[in-house]
Amino acid sequence: MPLYEYRCPACGVFEALRSMGAAGAEQTCPGCGAPARRLMSAPGLSRTGSAAARLIERTEATASEPGVVAAPPPGPRTGPRRSTNPLHRRLPRP
Repeated sequence: MPLYEYRCPACGVFEALRSMGAAGAEQTCPGCGAPARRLMSAPGLSRTGSAAARLIERTEATASEPGVVAAPPPGPRTGPRRSTNPLHRRLPRP
């Protein structure tokens, strides 16, 4: 179902999930009950394939729900990395 945006003169913008046939030009505001006019907004279209869409959704989800790990990933442990930039030699060391 499409998501429609409405603007209430008192409360501001809110969203309503309505079917295409049930979405009218006006909707009552859930906050104050005043009539709110529907806004013209860009449609949420996507041309990505299903694998690409899943990757994008997982990437966006990590911003609010980061994955929890039990240990660092396996691989060679070579110790602390040192910069090869000669300007970094002047920086104070801990």
